[in-house]
Amino acid sequence: MTTAREAPDILSPEFATDPYQAYRVMLDAPPLVWHEPMQSYIISRYEDVQRAFKDSVFTTSNYDWQLEPVHGKTMLQMSGREHAVRRALVAPAFRGNELERRFLPVIERNSAELIDGFRHTGTADLVADFCTHFPINVIVDMLGLDKKDHARFQVWYTSIIAFLGNLSQDADVAAAGLRTREELAEYMIPIIHERRDNLGDDLLSTLCAAEVDGTRMSDEDIKAFVSLLLAAGGETTDKAVGSLFKNLLEHPDQLAAVRADRGLIPQAFAETLRYSPPVHMIMRQPAEDVEVSGGVIPAGSTVTCLIGAANRDARRFADPDRFDIFRDDLPTNTAFSAAANHLSFALGRHFCVGALLAKTEVEVATNQLLDAMPDMRLQEGADPAERGVFTRGPNSLPVRFTPVD
Repeated sequence: MTTAREAPDILSPEFATDPYQAYRVMLDAPPLVWHEPMQSYIISRYEDVQRAFKDSVFTTSNYDWQLEPVHGKTMLQMSGREHAVRRALVAPAFRGNELERRFLPVIERNSAELIDGFRHTGTADLVADFCTHFPINVIVDMLGLDKKDHARFQVWYTSIIAFLGNLSQDADVAAAGLRTREELAEYMIPIIHERRDNLGDDLLSTLCAAEVDGTRMSDEDIKAFVSLLLAAGGETTDKAVGSLFKNLLEHPDQLAAVRADRGLIPQAFAETLRYSPPVHMIMRQPAEDVEVSGGVIPAGSTVTCLIGAANRDARRFADPDRFDIFRDDLPTNTAFSAAANHLSFALGRHFCVGALLAKTEVEVATNQLLDAMPDMRLQEGADPAERGVFTRGPNSLPVRFTPVD
């Protein structure tokens, strides 16, 4: 085992500027790192991260301190039957006919409304004008909440994401996250009570009415799930749409191919998830001593799994630092399921329940943006940079286009 002093420090400014360079060093160096400031072991190789997501010895007990303070207890912390029942209560709304029938129109409407705000101008910042707002607007609309509260949810969402990514334990960031938990509860609990008495066709009503084996979600369960949905559903889609367009705009031949054949959008999204994932790290906690490449991780330790590195492991992907929507080692037919080759939605029992929702949102957004801006290109002099460590994506994406009616 090596120590963080012999490997790039994931809390350093250099890492934040370009984690991919650090990942290359990590993937070639001894594969198990102890990071003293974070009190965490770090794994980066594909086979180790894949195992951490699939092997039940790696638990999510770390979420007791990492997620619960800001969300409350969520199904991510649960295991066994408790987890299976909670997942069964929420999963049907996020897949198949239910997703298409009830929520595809919501997704299409919210995407179109945002695009209408700039489609006639000839210029836009895809991140500021679209990506930052799109998934939160969709979630608020899906839940059947008041659209005038979009701005409030945007603030809460930003605070939650900052809390979850607070690797350096900034006290002000932590305090803001705890305030958000209280404010969100004060807002949501009365609405949940009202919705139980007046069920509609929205997601919040579905959560209130859902029952599996005699178990129903409590008010706190629903509030915690809404909080989790804001963070997981908002941040991943926000960053995914921005990163997808950044990658395509920087590879004009592949952008032209997607523009000509919209059936390539799932391939472009899958490759974006591999090449520049929205979430770069997820933590786990082994229930017993476990051997990985490079050594043994003691039971009860925190393990930081570097998704961004594993997805670029040359042991698994050919020419991994190349963005290529036509690569043959990333099957699209499994890319949005628990059998995915990339690790961006995790794997196993905690595979992202909203993966198909994210796929639908990205496909709708990409189609509508390409329709509105068929000759979209980066503005002159633009050099869009990624930002973030825990989650990552472009912070600005200025484009020009010829307005169309």
